[in-house]
Parts: sequence; C-alpha cells; structure tokens
Amino acid sequence: MSQRVFLRAGVAALVSVLFIAGTASGAESEALRTAWDAPDIGGIWDFRTITPQHLHMVRDMGLTGAAFHGVGDQLFDVQTAECEKVRDIFAQIGMDLPQFGIAYGECLFDYQADVRAHTVRKIGRGIEVARELNAHTCLIRTGSLNPAGSYSPCKENFLPESKERLIETLKKVATKAEAEGVTIVIETHALTIMGSPETNREIIAAVDSDRIGVVMDYVNHFQSMQQVYDSTQRLNHIFDYMGPISPVGHCKDIRVKSGLVLHIDEEVPGEGELDMVTALQRWHDLKPGGYMLLEHLSSERYLQAAANVQRICADAGIEIH
Repeated sequence: MSQRVFLRAGVAALVSVLFIAGTASGAESEALRTAWDAPDIGGIWDFRTITPQHLHMVRDMGLTGAAFHGVGDQLFDVQTAECEKVRDIFAQIGMDLPQFGIAYGECLFDYQADVRAHTVRKIGRGIEVARELNAHTCLIRTGSLNPAGSYSPCKENFLPESKERLIETLKKVATKAEAEGVTIVIETHALTIMGSPETNREIIAAVDSDRIGVVMDYVNHFQSMQQVYDSTQRLNHIFDYMGPISPVGHCKDIRVKSGLVLHIDEEVPGEGELDMVTALQRWHDLKPGGYMLLEHLSSERYLQAAANVQRICADAGIEIH
C-alpha cells in the first residue's frame, strides 16, 4: 500500500491518508499536521471498498487522517448511501478527509467544446461526491493538449486562446462548487498551462471565485539550477504568490540528477536540496489550519518522510502532535 502524508499548519498532529487515492485531516488545533495517504488498496481504485480495518492500519501508524481519489467515469454510479457509509467509517475511527481527488484524463481547455462540457459534468459529479463525503477540498487537474497525459508538455498549452478556454471552463466548475459549498484545488506544474506562480495567481483572479484555488505544490515550480540552489528565495517567491490561493499543500524535496540536460526530481523531505524549514514555516505562517501531504514515495519511504518532517518541525519550533 503506498501512502501520502499531510501536514496541518499551526499546532500539528500526525495524520494519515488512505489512497484509493488520498489526503489528510482537518482538526481543531492550530498546528502542523501530518497525514499519510495510500494511493490504492489492493490495486482497487474504488473508495467504496474502504473498511474500518483500512483506516485502523493508518491509525496504528499514529496518523489521524486519510484521503482518496475517485475515478471520474465511475462517480456517476456512486450512491449517497455509499458516501454516507464511508463518511461514517471515517467518523467511527476518528479520522478526517481533507481532500477528495477526481481522476480523469481529459483536458479542461480541449479544442472540442463537447469534450470540455463532458469533463465539467464529470467534475460536477465529483464535487457532489466530495460534499457527500464531507471532504475538505476536491482536487482537479488542468490536463494537457498532449494526448500522452495530463502532465505531458505541449507548446499549444501556452497559447493565449488555451488560457481563455481554461478560464471559461473553470468558471463553470466554480459555479457548481459554489452551489455545493465545496472548495476546488487545482494541481499545477511547470509542465502544465498553470506553469508558474504568476500564472496561477492570474488564472485564479480571472475565475474570481472563493471556491477555486490551487495546491501549494512548491516543488512543481522550480525551473532552474539557480532556483534550486537558492531555494530560500524561490520558496518565498512561490509562497508569496501562491500561498493566499492555496487551501492545501504537498510536501516534498528536490533532487538534481546528473545528465546533459536539466533533470529535477522529487525527493523525500529533508533528503534533498531545498530549505525545508522555510517551506514548512511559510506554510505554518500562511495557513494555520491548512494541510500538506507527502506523495509519490514507496511505502517504505513514507515512514522516513514523516520522521524527517517531524524532526525538521521540531528543530524549527513548529509543534507537531
């Protein structure tokens, strides 16, 4: 079972995430919380299969939150009673669901209006499910005009008309999110149309909804060796621009790999090049009730990541409980 970790800024608690896709908790204390998330259970991407035993496994790690994704096309078959059952299991174990992700492959600024409309309907159903699950946020992605995948580069992604279509689509998503009382967070990345902190601010401002924000995934916005090796300055820039529009964050580090071209890879927090104290302190200061998650690690490395984050926070005077 692979996992993620969440951090809650303020006075933190250790949280866990269960992934049939995942995210972490929401709590009363104002602290930095960590949550451990596992991407799937037995390879099954169906959150309706969650049992108390699954959450106990996470809870036994000393964590207090869990999260998951739902496959977009399958969400139309999800029943309210099934969401209530999952919600009751979380309540029974005393765990939170800080983020529900919607998995889909379409592009929000596809050339075809019917593709965009279908994706909006799919996300709309995901928003309804997020509300029924009592998730704190609902995660979506912009996609790419490159058919190879949502994070595959494509020069057409960066055309002005692509940005216009994206904003138009996000406004429709925002209307549904506002009606359901659900907060949408967009996963952004240097390889995507929302490829910089400045562009993130611009697009969120254009959508103009308090129910649409971005994920504070700061590692996704390092674009040069100078930025990596002077990470304090870059982190402060990213947090200055994206912090006010980020209800949730992702916590990781950077490793630079040798080669004839620039290759920046993700790393366990505390094992790479970044000033993790600044990253965690800025999140703590900006979002006293916000969460971050550890992601994209093997099962064994999540324990190391959680321990590193706890150590870094303890050394920096950020309380975790």
